[in-house]
Amino acid sequence: MKTHAAVAAITLTLASAAFAAGGKHDHAHGHQPMHGGVVVEVKDVDYELVARPDTIQLYVRDHGNPADVSQARAKVTLLTGTDKQEVDLQPAGDRLQATGSFKVGPGTKAVAVVTVHGKAATARFTMK
Repeated sequence: MKTHAAVAAITLTLASAAFAAGGKHDHAHGHQPMHGGVVVEVKDVDYELVARPDTIQLYVRDHGNPADVSQARAKVTLLTGTDKQEVDLQPAGDRLQATGSFKVGPGTKAVAVVTVHGKAATARFTMK
């Protein structure tokens, strides 16, 4: 009986360790900003939002590599205090971009709905 209890305890311990390890999100790439923006990860894809008063840029990296955004589209909603502004981003080389006049600064929240290769994702940012 003691043998069964010991085997059960060892099995439970190993199963718990395997479950805990499976919950970790280990990458071969980091989530550091490469363009001075704020990075968030959604479904293993990194989105970096660079928000300036005259330009909004969104860079997309899939597993650390730049994604093809030539056919992508995005809509970013900027929330600064009580102000709300919606911005459509268009492909511009290796990023999605819009130019204009934008009220952004530390604390600005942004929600980007991005469609790349027919797959949509929502990324949420808080500007620093």
